[in-house]
Amino acid sequence: MATLLLDLLTESEDENYETRFNINLLTSRLIAATKWVQQQKETEQISLGYFGASTRAASAIRAAAFFKDDIKAIVSRGGRPDLALDEIPEVTASTLFIVGGKDSAVLELNITAYAKMESEKKFEIIPGASHLFEEAGKLEKVAELSASWFKKWLITKKP
Repeated sequence: MATLLLDLLTESEDENYETRFNINLLTSRLIAATKWVQQQKETEQISLGYFGASTRAASAIRAAAFFKDDIKAIVSRGGRPDLALDEIPEVTASTLFIVGGKDSAVLELNITAYAKMESEKKFEIIPGASHLFEEAGKLEKVAELSASWFKKWLITKKP
């Protein structure tokens, strides 16, 4: 398994709060990065998954809908999948929604998106966690759930 951490916005773009909600821009950059990964000799044969937090979860969902079966797994952490509701039914990737129990606004948005998801899916609420999972041990729980999800859906077992 390998990971690639992407900043989908430049530093100057990220200074403008509104740009963080430009899902079309975020998605186009994630699609470009995915195409690059698919063209690399070292990674062209591996299963691909996305981890998206906040608005980046919407871009992960949109990109997964674009790539169809090429994307095998998604983790949405405190995500805004509601910003990709039209694309959700097109997603074939197994999707894990992780939301903080104290993040009531985002929790409701995720419940709506989860109901529209037709692929394999799971919903995890981290009790006592806020939107950024800053409380002691909460981000570790996110990491544990995410790693388990990706291991389940991305690692192929050898006979």
